[in-house]
Amino acid sequence: MQKPRWKTVGGTLLRVAAVWAVSTLTMLALAGILPDFRLKSGDGDSATQIAVTAASGAGAFGVLSALVWPLLVRALLLMPAWVLGLLVFVLNGSMLLIALSVNPDGRGAAEPETAVVVAAVMSAASSATSTFLTVRDDGAYRRRLARLAVRRRRRLGEDGGSDEPPGTVFLQLDGVGHAVLREALRERENRPPVMPTVAGWLQSTHKVTPWRTDWSSQTGASQLGILHGSNEDVPAFRWYEKKTGEVMVSNRPTSAAVLQRRAAARARHDGLLTVDGASRGNLFTGGADQLALVLSVAARRGKHNRSRSGYFAYFADPANATRTAVSFLAEVVREICQSTRAKLRRETPRVKRGGLYPFIRAFATVVERDVVVTAVMGDILSGRTAIYADLVAYDEVAHHSGPRSRDARQVLARLDRSIALIAKVAEHAPRDYRIVLLSDHGQSPGETFAGAYGLRLEDLVRAGCGLPVSRRAGRTPSGAEAREAGRAALHRPEKPGVDGDGRCGGREAPDVVGATDVTDTAVSDPIVLASGNLGLISFPDVPGRMSREQIDARHPALLRTLADHPGVGFVLVRSEAHGAVVLGAEGAEHRLDTGEVFGTSPLTVFGPGAESAVRRTAHFRNTPDIMVNSAYDPARGTVHAFEEQIGSHGGLGGEQGHPFLLWPVELTPPVAAGEELVGAERVHQVLRRWLEEADGPQVPEEEAVPVEVAVAEAPAREASAAQAPAEAEVPAGPRPATASDAARSVQDSRWDSTPAAPFTVVSRVVPNKTR
Repeated sequence: MQKPRWKTVGGTLLRVAAVWAVSTLTMLALAGILPDFRLKSGDGDSATQIAVTAASGAGAFGVLSALVWPLLVRALLLMPAWVLGLLVFVLNGSMLLIALSVNPDGRGAAEPETAVVVAAVMSAASSATSTFLTVRDDGAYRRRLARLAVRRRRRLGEDGGSDEPPGTVFLQLDGVGHAVLREALRERENRPPVMPTVAGWLQSTHKVTPWRTDWSSQTGASQLGILHGSNEDVPAFRWYEKKTGEVMVSNRPTSAAVLQRRAAARARHDGLLTVDGASRGNLFTGGADQLALVLSVAARRGKHNRSRSGYFAYFADPANATRTAVSFLAEVVREICQSTRAKLRRETPRVKRGGLYPFIRAFATVVERDVVVTAVMGDILSGRTAIYADLVAYDEVAHHSGPRSRDARQVLARLDRSIALIAKVAEHAPRDYRIVLLSDHGQSPGETFAGAYGLRLEDLVRAGCGLPVSRRAGRTPSGAEAREAGRAALHRPEKPGVDGDGRCGGREAPDVVGATDVTDTAVSDPIVLASGNLGLISFPDVPGRMSREQIDARHPALLRTLADHPGVGFVLVRSEAHGAVVLGAEGAEHRLDTGEVFGTSPLTVFGPGAESAVRRTAHFRNTPDIMVNSAYDPARGTVHAFEEQIGSHGGLGGEQGHPFLLWPVELTPPVAAGEELVGAERVHQVLRRWLEEADGPQVPEEEAVPVEVAVAEAPAREASAAQAPAEAEVPAGPRPATASDAARSVQDSRWDSTPAAPFTVVSRVVPNKTR
């Protein structure tokens, strides 16, 4: 039953009065605590006069915050995130000084630095009060949502129909493997699960199953395949392209833009989120119009750049800046304490966690999380059809603390609270929402290659080539996703050196295991790159991909030096006579194209699916001259990262290749009975089918075009490459079948897909991007 209008207006006025009263009391309390903040004249005033001054100041401050603040934030939207965050406090303090100055009695004054503190506390108090009262009043909440829905329909030119099909929210928990999720959802020793919200879903409304990544088990390849339907020619997180002389790095904005264009050209559609979609915190857009913290468009400049639009939704409430700043500093302190504790306890394995890492971690676990979650809640309140968001917090911490460390578990608990908050907002949305959780890869623990054997992969390669090896092994810092997201938020240019401009000089670069300048000599030293426990070796002076025979003729000891090393699991090369060949220790050899095996196949220890994954990558155009996968200990599940990471992913071996997919039970199972979900491209098909089940096809049907499609190959060194037209042709080569070996048996039926009849995906062309 609808309330009378007078009750609705009365309730709104009461909430405004309550927020005003709390702001007034907060101002009075701060005036009594802070010596540089006063609410009375020099001659002294009565308690009534002081209260009136506080009330008028709080009222003026509230009006300015409601009317002026959104305009200021929108005007400053294209500024770097950290500048906007700092200006929040300065502008908020300025508005308080203005509010005090308009007092008709002329009372009230504060020093500028004190005004910043007072304004921050008042904003936090008033925001908390308003949120508490509004959430408790379901009618007010529904009216606000109705207004948002009406605005959205007017903006899209819709007729205002109320019966909308359900929307879908895809939340990617970056780096959370299937096994880690299972452990986080179980009760242990009479203690509640680490993730109680998700655990409750699994017991009632959702089911979960693992899926298997491609050989390149990292966000670049997985998310490109999931969002755009193709991760062809992405052999690793970073690789050297001989045609352009560039090093492509998945988390570099210009590289991400090129990869996105190539994937869209091969898949022949813009992406999963083409129809009324939103992309939040991702490497790629997925075809969405609504973007926030998306790296593939972060290199663009100008009024049409919407990659930081999520900052407006977040900083439009000044209380958010206060909360985030406090949480950011607390996270920095937490990381320093945790790393110090690890040193004192002499925990092993362990990597260095000093320098800028505490701030990078705080950005990933606080700033990026808060902005992304707020953007997702705004999308839900606006009733968007498809939302895909990446929460990178766990992945960043697990790289340096370990996948099962106490630090990582604490991050999972905080992510669970964010998921609960999103689910709570979805209950009040103008349409129903289905929430799907998934991950892009897992993480495998283990000591670094350099820590275990005292040398880097570059040193081993140089020794095999007969080149001088440095006596002091250099450090290879982690190249995790959050590092470049932070640089993009700061508007910092892409880092020079091998990652930025393709020159591989002797200067140190954070994402490069080692290389030399490719332009200095006729015969250049090899370029050695790392992607977790996957190593990539290229000889830049030799055009095209070198064969095994050419490598042996030039460096006779190199391949055997690599294959026989105890820290190396296998080596992939191309033979002129036998095609793709995998080499192992003691002369073991597996010829992938012919199926011939000499000795024990080096791929056996890596489990089912390893052979098909390696064979697929072996035929990519961008596959380097030599690919090296570290050794894998199946008893302990450990690998050796070629980067400074004790939790790594990027190659084969252990839990890094087994992420999860958790979906509502009303959706059809991801795969038919007896199948295993294999490959990011297959996950794209599943998510696309789920969108179609809600309201018809959400991605236009692939057009009948030739096998060869035009894709962009512009150099990644210039920011303008992010907007360059397609100019080269890349064939969409043959793809091996993704049918898997037998699916793993899981005791709890909700941990695997139940038997289901085979399904048929029917695609139709959607004429435009709006429903």
